Amino acid sequence: MSWLMVVGFCFQIKGTVFAVDASGAYVDVTAKSTAYLPLQEACIHRIKHIQEAGIVPGLREEFVVIGENEVDDSLILSLKAIEFDLAWDRCRQLKAEDAVVKGKIVNGNKGGLVAEVEGLKGFVPFSHISAKLSGEELIEKELPLKFVEVVEEESRLILSHRKAAADSQGQLGIGSVVTGTVQSLKPYGAFVDIGGISGLLHVSQISHDRITDIATVLQPGDILKVMVLSHDRERGRVSLSTKKLEPTPGDMIRNPKLVFEKAEEMAQTFRQRIAQAEAMARADIFRFQPESGLTLSNEGILGPLSSELPAEGVDLSEVPPAEEDL
Repeated sequence: MSWLMVVGFCFQIKGTVFAVDASGAYVDVTAKSTAYLPLQEACIHRIKHIQEAGIVPGLREEFVVIGENEVDDSLILSLKAIEFDLAWDRCRQLKAEDAVVKGKIVNGNKGGLVAEVEGLKGFVPFSHISAKLSGEELIEKELPLKFVEVVEEESRLILSHRKAAADSQGQLGIGSVVTGTVQSLKPYGAFVDIGGISGLLHVSQISHDRITDIATVLQPGDILKVMVLSHDRERGRVSLSTKKLEPTPGDMIRNPKLVFEKAEEMAQTFRQRIAQAEAMARADIFRFQPESGLTLSNEGILGPLSSELPAEGVDLSEVPPAEEDL
């Protein structure tokens, strides 16, 4: 079917779909002739069949008139034009909220990557990619992204993975459990993608049991739960562990599913131990710093210094000497 796009011709009109074929849909718009919705104008996403966009006989919808058929002057309709406007509005809103979104990498060039977000194509410059992967490795993968520029008039949509990763890094507290995907294996450990950030799961932190060949436990593409052991923001290094999540030593080798099911519970226990150790360390500091105004009782309770000391002080001659260790 030959049809003509007319610049400045666009306006909205309501219509009811009454028939579909391989190339599009016929729409009753109560005009002198039938209007037509071409397949390529049915959806903001690329589809092979009109039904994939929910276009079926009986559907009543608001369409945009974008042209007319050269043969019989019938109207040419679009739903994609409406979806594009909504997508740009959504991107502007997300930028204003400084939100992190998921974008699928669909292409790349020497300057960066092309990502699909909200149905629109955006550009991610290589200077805004923080993952230690080449452009080819990222094709067809999803990355967390933030909006840098949203200019509909110039069809300019600039995105940043680096800014989104910085947000995620701020949430990587020691002892927190995150879900990641194994990227690659090395003799010394596995690199795991945790929301666009690459963390190292060292071979010694996979299990309490000794592992001689990592490939017998993990494979690239495996999805697993890991606990954050350390996070060096300046160097961008994250150390991970599944060993700390094992209910019993060796579970990561024998029953990794159980490890992931119990991950939060085991991590909570780990965090409690860390908190107790920090509390004891603080108590030791106060114990040897009377000027703080606090002291520990015989029961280990932290409180103010006792006011029952004699005004003239303590006679040190009455204090027995310390026994020397043999």
